[in-house]
Amino acid sequence: MDPTTQFTAAEDALLPGAGRLSLSEQLAARFSERIAQRLLTPGARLPSVRDCARHHRVSPSTVVGAYDLLQARGLVQARPQRGYFVRDALATPAHRGPALQAAPPPLPAPVDATALIRSMFQAQGGRPAPGMGTLPEAWLDAPLLQRALRRVCAQPEAWLRYGEPAGSPRLRAALSQRLADLGIAAGAGQIVTSVGATHGLDLIARTLAAPGDTVLVDEPGWAVEYARLTRLGLRLLPVPRGHAEGGGPDLAVMAALLREHRPRFYVTVSVLHNPTGVSLSPGAAHQVLKLAEAHGLTIVEDDTYAWLAPTHATRLAQLDGLKRTVYVSGFSKILTPQWRVGYVAAAPALTERLINTKLIETLATPGPLEDAVALCLEQGSLRRHAERVATRLAAARTRSARLAREAGCRFVTPPEGLFGWVDVGCDTEALALAMIDDGWLLAPGTLFHATPRPGTLMRINFGTAQDAKFWQALQRARDALAR
Repeated sequence: MDPTTQFTAAEDALLPGAGRLSLSEQLAARFSERIAQRLLTPGARLPSVRDCARHHRVSPSTVVGAYDLLQARGLVQARPQRGYFVRDALATPAHRGPALQAAPPPLPAPVDATALIRSMFQAQGGRPAPGMGTLPEAWLDAPLLQRALRRVCAQPEAWLRYGEPAGSPRLRAALSQRLADLGIAAGAGQIVTSVGATHGLDLIARTLAAPGDTVLVDEPGWAVEYARLTRLGLRLLPVPRGHAEGGGPDLAVMAALLREHRPRFYVTVSVLHNPTGVSLSPGAAHQVLKLAEAHGLTIVEDDTYAWLAPTHATRLAQLDGLKRTVYVSGFSKILTPQWRVGYVAAAPALTERLINTKLIETLATPGPLEDAVALCLEQGSLRRHAERVATRLAAARTRSARLAREAGCRFVTPPEGLFGWVDVGCDTEALALAMIDDGWLLAPGTLFHATPRPGTLMRINFGTAQDAKFWQALQRARDALAR
């Protein structure tokens, strides 16, 4: 008899039967699904045979059989003395279609940024996901959005033609006032709207750099930004961030990279940095601007979480007056992820170049949504909503931080904003894999490095990490990995 078909009642209970499939086939199907969903990314290591057998309560021979099946299908590869690793589908001839074979392969991203994004889409509406990058749905104000859209929809004649290339005049005027509240002087003519902040960052990169150029990035930082810049053919130069005095980048490393490579620009998050939650001190911001001035560097300031931070927080664009800085922000994090409305503020000469890039990329942005956001700004309803969210987030942060510490975790940086940077004491990539079965989505630290780097850090979302059951599950999974 095939040894993979022999199992105990306990094993059968944990791996429900699927017709006539053996346990090895069921286990292989489970891993295949994760790989297809990008929950297991190219290069990820599968659990050891012993750990997998213990976790699923099956025999080691069952796991070996499952891994052999995955290897035969070209989904994983065995590396002597190291284990089994997920293969890159594009690099596997058996999985290429004719179209893929004919087209040149894309530049490889340093990390597979789509993994976390796909996971977030799958997690929507289900169990709270501590690895999510957005506010809980219950915190958002749907009636506020409905009222704004209803007002805008009362005059639909403007929808019948393209909007202005720079974006809605009404929104740009409201944004000019919003930036003034942050201490950033920018007229409406210095603002270009975009399809979310990510699109704004893309407009800047395509305008300022060409394939082969080098750019500075925060590390740790946001995986999507790493992948996006790499897809544009740019070479990433990571600058350590998050633990330096004042919350800024490692100035010695930054200065050395500037001297040696003369990068086109530096993408950074000054306020509530993702994933560490750290904000720049005025002193650190001043030092960064001095380096930029000395080396002719443009700084791209990503202020995605502006509405979750105090207006008096130090921003580079405020100190610099948009001379060497380009400011980017949006509304998806505070209003709703569905409203892809963002903007860029820059010096007048650069603004015209950004408009030209926008025309080539998208022609225009959705005027009705932009006018609805403008209405929320004009009436103060967005400000009041942000204040309510900030109060709720502060309470959630206190509770989540307490639960994390009770679970034996340590915050590497002080808990601030939406995200916490937590040391859990074990390999967080293995931990994330182990907790998928229980329905918990994690954001392991390797996602936030320009090149994959195993470690014990992970990012948590304070708004979605308040469930004590999550921290109990984390402790159990961590203990199991330790054994």
